[in-house]
Amino acid sequence: MNIFEEACRCLLCVDAPCSKACGKGDVARAIRSVRFDDAALAAGWVAGCSDADLDAAADACIHYDRPIRIKELVKALPAPVSPGPEALPSLAIDFCGIHCENPFFLASSAVCTNYEMVARAFDAGWGGVFYKTICFQDIREVSPRFDAVKQPDGNFAGFRNMEQLSENLAEVDFEILRRLKRDYPSKIVIASIMGQTEQEWITLAKKAEEAGCDAVELNFSCPQMRETGMGCDVGQDSELVTFFTTYVKRNVSIPVIPKMTPNIAHISEPAMGAYFGGADAISAINTIKCVTMGEGSEVSGCQTGSGYSGKAVKPIALRHILAMAKNPIIKNIQFSGVGGIETWRDALEFIQLGCHNVQVCTAVMQYGYRIIDDMILGLQAYMAHRGIDKLEKLVGELLPKFYLPHDLDRDTVVFPVFHPDKCIGCGRCYISCMDGGHQAIAFDAVTRRPRLMGAKCVGCHLCRLVCPSGAIGISRRISKKSSFAGKDSR
Repeated sequence: MNIFEEACRCLLCVDAPCSKACGKGDVARAIRSVRFDDAALAAGWVAGCSDADLDAAADACIHYDRPIRIKELVKALPAPVSPGPEALPSLAIDFCGIHCENPFFLASSAVCTNYEMVARAFDAGWGGVFYKTICFQDIREVSPRFDAVKQPDGNFAGFRNMEQLSENLAEVDFEILRRLKRDYPSKIVIASIMGQTEQEWITLAKKAEEAGCDAVELNFSCPQMRETGMGCDVGQDSELVTFFTTYVKRNVSIPVIPKMTPNIAHISEPAMGAYFGGADAISAINTIKCVTMGEGSEVSGCQTGSGYSGKAVKPIALRHILAMAKNPIIKNIQFSGVGGIETWRDALEFIQLGCHNVQVCTAVMQYGYRIIDDMILGLQAYMAHRGIDKLEKLVGELLPKFYLPHDLDRDTVVFPVFHPDKCIGCGRCYISCMDGGHQAIAFDAVTRRPRLMGAKCVGCHLCRLVCPSGAIGISRRISKKSSFAGKDSR
């Protein structure tokens, strides 16, 4: 059984009936662990459950097609490797000189628009919040304002939103932030603001500081502002980024964090503008301008372009973080990573490219604040497995591995390796190689087994990527000169 595919069928119910029916374990938590990349920890949630317990859980499963095969999934779980609580390292890290209990923050968005929402997130375990952007403009949202590009399992591949900034009066939001900091002093409260003039930026920043906020984020990147000179209009102009960052920095003592737009060819240009303006850190990225064509997203029969987020944008967000982190001019600035983060492993990738914290939005909108459990435990287990006691040691650790394309090794090759015991005979590798690769795979229609023709293979690994059963692996790297033509790999 492919436990991840089965776990993705789970509806992730609230107050899950399967766990209630099981009695001796938390079946829903185990399934969620698999879904959010904690498969190695999943078995610990169902330890001691009998077949009868698991059958009862399956009978209680809420579904639209067929119940989750809970017993089969549990029996297919890897052996539990969860370290004891005493072995789990702390996820505490300093960001802009502010001590954070963990690196997981809510992104400035619909997931943090009032006191009650943020309080519930803090109670659940989130380390901080970049509160929804505060402004002086009259914000009136459209309906509907969300659309999604869905995967076959119903989960979001990408998410489109036409949402703008906070609809609350600025005074109301600053009072909310004041209450949050008072009631949750160990949590990090950051005000996201957007002005249109120098004075508006300064006034909003001062009000954030007066409210007790730990830092202020400057939203230079919202893709759907109706007023000129706001949002990504600013973020695409390096001089404006420098000017507004400087204005704010000169008028408050708390850290100043400009938020970059991805809707630009070279993100390092406005990032350098933020650097020269005295920024303490940089957030990136905001949503990507896009168009989706879903009928349900029409507003009175009309459509528009707006912002795209979700797991589909993560590689783009990572690319922008990398560009800024590798820029030799931008020094002594920390990064807050945003874009497509659903699991602890997603967060880890941002951290390994230089981020001191990460912000999450779309995953919370789809799955709820509860995903923080899997993020925290997954990252802690990873650190424990590697023997890393401080999260700071992971920050930027993979940056030395990144080179410009023309500097990569082009004199060696890594051939795919076929594992017949895992092959299910679907022929997907053959089709992809024939029509999208180098015609280096033969397929026996009788035995339904593929065969690599080494003389034609260039080591592109398209076959490995399309294989649904993990039957194609990686060989050792060898010199192209030493690989001899005509050798077949079976």
